[in-house]
Amino acid sequence: MKKTKKSVEENGGKFNGAERSAYFARREAAKVLRVVLEGDAKRRALASIKSLIYQPSVRNKKATFALICQTLKHLPIIKDVLEAASILNAKWKRQRELVYIIVYDILFGKAVSLVGDAEKYLMRHEGALRSTLKQLLLQRNVKTVKQLIALHDIPEVSVPRYVRVNTLKLDVDSALLELQKNYSVQKDNLLAELLILPNGTDLHDHPLVKNGSIFMQGKASSMAAPALSPQPGWEVIDACAAPGNKTIHLAALMKSRGKIVACELKRERVKRLKDTIKLSGASNIQVLNEDFLNINPKDPSYSKVNAILLDPSCSGSGTSASRLDHLLPSKTAGQDTDMKRLSKLATFQRKALQHALLFPALERIVYSTCSINQIENEDVIKSVLPIAESYGFQLAKPFPEWQCRGLPVFEGSECLIRTDPATHGEGFFIALFVRKDASWDCSNKNETRILRSTPGIKNAQRKKKRMPIISTNPFKMWLYDQLM
Repeated sequence: MKKTKKSVEENGGKFNGAERSAYFARREAAKVLRVVLEGDAKRRALASIKSLIYQPSVRNKKATFALICQTLKHLPIIKDVLEAASILNAKWKRQRELVYIIVYDILFGKAVSLVGDAEKYLMRHEGALRSTLKQLLLQRNVKTVKQLIALHDIPEVSVPRYVRVNTLKLDVDSALLELQKNYSVQKDNLLAELLILPNGTDLHDHPLVKNGSIFMQGKASSMAAPALSPQPGWEVIDACAAPGNKTIHLAALMKSRGKIVACELKRERVKRLKDTIKLSGASNIQVLNEDFLNINPKDPSYSKVNAILLDPSCSGSGTSASRLDHLLPSKTAGQDTDMKRLSKLATFQRKALQHALLFPALERIVYSTCSINQIENEDVIKSVLPIAESYGFQLAKPFPEWQCRGLPVFEGSECLIRTDPATHGEGFFIALFVRKDASWDCSNKNETRILRSTPGIKNAQRKKKRMPIISTNPFKMWLYDQLM
């Protein structure tokens, strides 16, 4: 550290290039980390870790991403060390996120230059921090930091990199040829506009990403819009639109013809939604900063709405791996399951789905979540299904060749779509309602097959077989799937 200090003094107190980069990277990372930790504490995340890091305002995305992930990975240890060392006064307790970042660098990362007040303060206590870490290793009966991290049981996740081609700007074959210049790429066998790259492929600075020709979007998430299958010229509502990937996917399927009303309640997420739309080049989307539940279905402005995509707030349990949620304090502390919170979410989800059914010209509704919990998925559909049928709707079966279907907790659950985090990288759920008197072309593999049943047969089947009730416990759900 004497060497580092000398280099600063030799530069007349000014930063050299590496020191300046490290100084600003830590503060940029601290800002993102504050949003992440505050959202996790309130169980109301503004966005995923990845989304926050890769927003345009973050300049050095790669360094910030690495710094935040490593800090979160070591956060339980960092907190224990700081608490035991008792070195923080009131001033630095108010800047905990920056302290966490710097302490990570001091104990586990690269050398810290004395280029900022926080760095200078913490480096004066470097000896106490290192001594406390050694004591912690002894107390936990481990020899290395790696063994100490393993005690917190943080999983490693490996999933392919999916990208969706934005056909408003570029055709799939052209995108494939361009990406194949530098990467191993293959087409997806279910979604024509989806391409698959190896795990860990970093495309954030790729020209096709920057100009909106391709979007990084998981396969499960990319299935929602094709399941709805809106036609060019239709009027569509995306009820909970931000960050906008599904919204612009709808626009591409509609060839930017017709109209999409993209609703988003949270003002801070509206900007992200508008940025996504602008980047995509979609010209048929109207952004509405409003609660979907406040939209009056009887308003003449919505009298011609043909389809609604409802992807409401959910627990996000299916995408916790891809969102890096396994690094958050609430997850490492084993607080994944909060039934009170899940019940509140399910109540809102049912209310939103019931509201969607009230639009008079509606032909299709897709209800989707990024959750693996039965209470947010099959239970919501089961409770709303009688109401939907009274309005003339029934469940349809999107992607009939897809094998992973809904949990068999009610008759018709074979129409529902599930994706498995272990197999598909994300846990997603999709249900499609269609009006019974609608007629559909089923020649395309992404189209739907309407299941029609005779009431007499239906009642006989109910008497013959009672459907089992499956636990909301994710492990039991997984176990049931393996047994089936």
